[in-house]
Amino acid sequence: MVSRMNTNFILITGCSGGGKSTLLDALGRHGFAISPEPGRRVIASELAGSGGALPWVDMAAFASRAIETARADLEAAREFDGPVFFDRGLIDAAVACEHSGGPPAADTLGEVRHYAKQVFVVPPWKELFANDAARRHDFSAAVQEYDRILCALDDLGYDRFELPRVGVADRVEIVLQERRADCG
Repeated sequence: MVSRMNTNFILITGCSGGGKSTLLDALGRHGFAISPEPGRRVIASELAGSGGALPWVDMAAFASRAIETARADLEAAREFDGPVFFDRGLIDAAVACEHSGGPPAADTLGEVRHYAKQVFVVPPWKELFANDAARRHDFSAAVQEYDRILCALDDLGYDRFELPRVGVADRVEIVLQERRADCG
C-alpha cells in the first residue's frame, strides 16, 4: 500500500526532447518553484568532471546519481509552501535504474508516493526533438524510454495527463487549469 503523498509536488515527465524543460522554465517565470531535471544536471557535472557516470558510458552509475539527485530535490522542495514543479524526477531515475539492470522501479521508490497523483506527461514530438551534448540518444530511444515511464506510472498508480503538442504558453495554461481543477 502506497502511503503519504505530497499533493504540492507536481511531476512533469515524458519523452526526452518533448518540451518539459521549456515548460518548467515558463512555470518558473510565472513565480512557481521548479526543480530542474536531475539527469541533465548529472550529465553536466560528469562532462565537467571524470565522465564516469554518463548514460552512454555507464547507465547504472548515471541512474544511481540521478536517484540521489532526485531524492535531494524532493528534500529541498519541502522548504516551499506552495506547489513545486519537477522536471522529471525520482520516478524517471528509478525507471532508468531498472532499465540498466537495477531493481524494479517500485522497489527503488518504496511505499511513499513522492508526487501528486496526477502527473503531466509530455508526449514524443519529433519536430522538437534535437540532440545536444547531454542528449546523444536518437528519437527512437527517446520513445522507448517514454514507453517505459508510462508503464511505470501506470504500475505505480499515478494518473497520467498527456499534454497536447501546443506552444509553451498554452501548455502552461493547461497545467494551471488542471491543477486548479485537481485542487478544487
